[in-house]
Amino acid sequence: MENDVKVAEKVEEADRLLPPQSLPSNSDEEEPESESESEAAFESRDKIVIVDFESAGDPAAAPPFSWRKLWLFTGPGFLMSIAFLDPGNLEGDLQAGAIAGYSLLWLLMWATAMGLLIQMLSARVGVATGRHLAELCRDEYPTWARYLLWSMAELALIGADIQEVIGSAIAIQILSRGVLPLWAGVVITASDCFLFLFLENYGVRKLEAVFAVLIATMGLSFAWMFGETKPSGKELMIGILLPRLSSKTIRQAVGVVGCVIMPHNVFLHSALVQSRQIDPKRKSRVQEALNYYLIESSVALFISFMINLFVTTVFAKGFYGTEKANNIGLVNAGQYLQEKFGGGLLPILYIWGIGLLAAGQSSTITGTYAGQFIMGGFLNLRLKKWMRAVITRSCAIVPTMIVAIVFNTSEASLDVLNEWLNVLQSVQIPFALLPLLTLVSKEEVMGDFKIGPILQRIAWTVAALVMIINGYLLLDFFVSEVNGFMFGVTVCVWTTAYVAFIVYLISHSNFIPSPWSSSSSIELPKRVTVSNS
Repeated sequence: MENDVKVAEKVEEADRLLPPQSLPSNSDEEEPESESESEAAFESRDKIVIVDFESAGDPAAAPPFSWRKLWLFTGPGFLMSIAFLDPGNLEGDLQAGAIAGYSLLWLLMWATAMGLLIQMLSARVGVATGRHLAELCRDEYPTWARYLLWSMAELALIGADIQEVIGSAIAIQILSRGVLPLWAGVVITASDCFLFLFLENYGVRKLEAVFAVLIATMGLSFAWMFGETKPSGKELMIGILLPRLSSKTIRQAVGVVGCVIMPHNVFLHSALVQSRQIDPKRKSRVQEALNYYLIESSVALFISFMINLFVTTVFAKGFYGTEKANNIGLVNAGQYLQEKFGGGLLPILYIWGIGLLAAGQSSTITGTYAGQFIMGGFLNLRLKKWMRAVITRSCAIVPTMIVAIVFNTSEASLDVLNEWLNVLQSVQIPFALLPLLTLVSKEEVMGDFKIGPILQRIAWTVAALVMIINGYLLLDFFVSEVNGFMFGVTVCVWTTAYVAFIVYLISHSNFIPSPWSSSSSIELPKRVTVSNS
């Protein structure tokens, strides 16, 4: 008994002299945690607290469905859906309608469903880890791969931003009756960075309300056009329910699928879901958040599908089978609509202009948002958000201004530019999808919320399908555009490096076991725990 007492006294003395084992790790991480507050997707004071309206029942089980709680979670999915409605997508819609008629509506529906799957995996990463995709990539990959992924993400963002800003500038040119040239519209659109910063100061919900107004404006504008032109309801239903594809519409089909998966949007959604404050230590709360985000994102993408459907069917009704079908683009679409359908209470040209302006303005603001997360996450920047917004906005606006001045000479030159930008987007898709699928499949990163083998196979199948379709677009484009020996050699060298990096990313994943992935994420559980606490 006396020996036991002495042993206990020695243990107590050791406990007083030596700190517990958990304290060094916490103290080591304490400073980065406070520093990371500036790089976090949302600061704690900006997050929306999810209130438990129903406290009765088993605390380990997910609470029953609540409309009030769904309302609190509503927002991130609608901001994410903007990427499905940007000017580049609208141009793909109008060209698909004009050239393929109603025959590709089924593909638009299934492409939107594939987009929902990818975006929900992105949301799953953000909710389960408390960190967004760019931050996780920073820890998952070696330095050279991390910087290469960041470069690709920035290129994709700049390419998307050019399309969005040019689309807004075209809308401003339409609504000003040609008084304001394209470059002036670009300058006006560039000012949305300051609008974004102004709205952020009033909270996340105010910003989400502005986006809701912009989406509603798009919906009303294109629904009005749909009602004015009166497309065939029978042909519309056949187009949705009956899969059809011909050799003449392959390029438009590829464009429909390619426009749905936007690389920067994959990074964006994983950060947006962190605007809600939940208890990450309770599995039931994480699962509840994922359930509500699934409902909210499904509704948002259904609305985006309907808007895309309106645009496609309007141009199918007006221009399918006509001589103008192969010449129509974003620049001349409004004028062609005016010549075909004329006025009414409000000329259709201005209805189109209003919808296009809402699409361009909303997508450029979300592009600024995505740029903050991508740059801050990959580079671990310790900058204030307003400074990051200005930097990312400048990275996109400077090349856009140059493009607006150089390509303002003709409609044909802008159409060529848009083709190149679509190719740029297609090139970047694997560098967002492959890291996402790698991380969401890792138990070291996701814990209990790692996707199961069935969903993993479905996700990889969808990713492979999207990459194959975009690979076809790239091959078709380069075969028609690459001329000259030196240019051909350059493209071959670049393609070899491109494919090699994709092979590396696939090998790094859990889907194909590789020694490269054995030690890449040792510290991730610790980092995730600290960031959530």
